[in-house]
Formats: sequence, C-alpha cells, structure tokens
Amino acid sequence: MPPMLHAPNIDPIAIQLGPLAIHWYGLMYVFAFGAIWFLGSRRAHVPGSGWTEEQLADAIFFGALGVIFGGRIGYILFYNLQYYAAHPINMIKVWDGGMSFHGGLIGVIVALAFFARKTHKPLLRVTDFLAPWVPIGLGAGRIGNFINQELPGRVTTLPWGMVFRGAGPLPRQPSQLYEFSLEGVVLFLILFLYSRKPRAMGAVSGMFLLWYGIFRFTVEFARAPDPQLGFVLGPFDMGQVLSFPMILLGIALIFWARRQGQEIPSASPP
Repeated sequence: MPPMLHAPNIDPIAIQLGPLAIHWYGLMYVFAFGAIWFLGSRRAHVPGSGWTEEQLADAIFFGALGVIFGGRIGYILFYNLQYYAAHPINMIKVWDGGMSFHGGLIGVIVALAFFARKTHKPLLRVTDFLAPWVPIGLGAGRIGNFINQELPGRVTTLPWGMVFRGAGPLPRQPSQLYEFSLEGVVLFLILFLYSRKPRAMGAVSGMFLLWYGIFRFTVEFARAPDPQLGFVLGPFDMGQVLSFPMILLGIALIFWARRQGQEIPSASPP
C-alpha cells in the first residue's frame, strides 16, 4: 500500500509582530484586492471605458465591505443560525472563521448597488466591469483554505487523497485545490476571454453566475458537507442548494442581455 499524502503543514500565521498575527488567509484577500485593482486600473485607462481610477477604488472598497459583512451574515444565516442564536457574541468573531461565498455575493451586489447609484452607473455595467477579476479573489481564498487545512473533501481512495489536520486519519479529497482550479483559474480564463469583446449589458455578469454555479455545484460532490448541516436536500449539501439558483439566474441574465442587444466596451484591455 503506497504511503498516504499529508497536506502541507504550513503555519496559518504568516507574520507575527508581537501580539499582532497576520494570517495567510488575510494575505490572500490583500493579494486578491490588489490584483483586482491592478487589472481594473489597466481597463479604466482604456479610452471609452467610462471609468476613472477613483471610481475603481471606490467600487473595490464597497465590494470589500460587501464581502466581509455579507459573507459573515450569510454564514450565520445559511450554515450555523442555531449556534449563533445561542451565542450571539460570537457573531463578531470573524477571526475564528465562518464566511459564506453566497452571502458575500449578496453583500457585494447590495454594496455595488449603492456605488452604482452614487456614480449614476447601471448596476449591471458595474458588475460586468468587475466580474472578470473576481475569480482571482476566489482562487486566492481557496489557497488560504488549503493552507489552513479547512473545508477538506470527502474520504477517498484516490492516489492524491490527503490527510488533513483535524479531519481524522483517512485521506480526503483536496477539494480546496479543485475549487482553486475551477472557480479561480478556469473561471478567470472563461470570463477574461469572453469579456475581451463588447458584450450586451449583463452578459458578463450572467456568465459569472452560470459558470461559478456549475463549478461550485460540481466540486461539492467531492467536498465534505458542513458537519452541523450534513446533506440538506436529498444528496445535496447547502453549497449546492445555494448554487443551483445561481445557474438559473445566470442563464436567464444571459438570455435577457442578448435580447437587449446593447453592447458595452470589453472588460479587458486589448
């Protein structure tokens, strides 16, 4: 029997400055927002983009607030409401973990709606501009999950199965790396290439919703369900239940955008 693989035992704390601990997971967010600002800034300088660097910085700021507050509230409501109802003080302990992508997405949409109103831009133009860069943040977050050895996959006999800290002695699917590959790398390439040509307003956002939903729904078959929830609808876990409406909404938005037929400049520099 070949020796089992073990997930790399990396200290979750990247830098310790006295009482201040800087975690790898937090650095992943910093990297992601920095990369989004850099790529978005290049696009903002393209003639006719309709964006300024100041507007881009504001959009990223609003988006970051949406990620943090929406992600936390979404986790509480979707994944662990009973626990937090009994321990409400723990709702603010974000450093202990507990963020939901789907809650973060709702939070970002709400935050960007305020930004769109402030700048007199249609909300879908804002989301179309930013959507191609979002997979950078998703991929970086999954690397953070892998470093922390959290959100491991289901027990497996596959040769690349790994033993994760705190998940028992059996090898599990490295589902964080699957999500990094699909939600990060592949989704980025799809949106980057698709948005290089002018598209009808809402089409790029629809493609994001569609393909993220498909990739997340698929990878959840390899990811271990949250222990406090298990499977919530037949063989499907909460991540799949929340991703399926994204797929339907993405399809609907793409068809709606094509019917409108109003093309907008590409979201990627030539």
